[in-house]
Amino acid sequence: MCGAGWKPLEIAAMVFGFALYWPLGVAVIGFKFWQKRSGYQGDLFSFGREKWESASNWRFSGSARGFAERGWRSAGFGSSGNRAFDEWRDGELARLEEERRKLVAAEREFTEFMETLRRARDREEFDRFMQERHSRDNTTSV
Repeated sequence: MCGAGWKPLEIAAMVFGFALYWPLGVAVIGFKFWQKRSGYQGDLFSFGREKWESASNWRFSGSARGFAERGWRSAGFGSSGNRAFDEWRDGELARLEEERRKLVAAEREFTEFMETLRRARDREEFDRFMQERHSRDNTTSV
């Protein structure tokens, strides 16, 4: 049998969906039909969790990087029907991706530079503290 049977939480979601707003209940029934037809083995909540994680990964991975990882064509930028335009667009997208990589590298270098400066400043302040402490201890012991 393709697809899973009704789980108690799915039944509760359907009943609650109809009670709250009838299209939600219809959506749950529609999901069950789709599940049976597609052979999806998970339940409604695992499906929602997968979609939520997929959307949040795309959203937080940075839109340009997300497109670059999945490919521009699979992200909804299919062929326009004009080969010259598609080639120009692909070239521009590749150029922008290279610029993004350069910016990420520059940001990483700047972060490392600032960390080095912080360490040097912390070392200088600590050495000054130790020197003042040492000189204070020498003046009190005499």
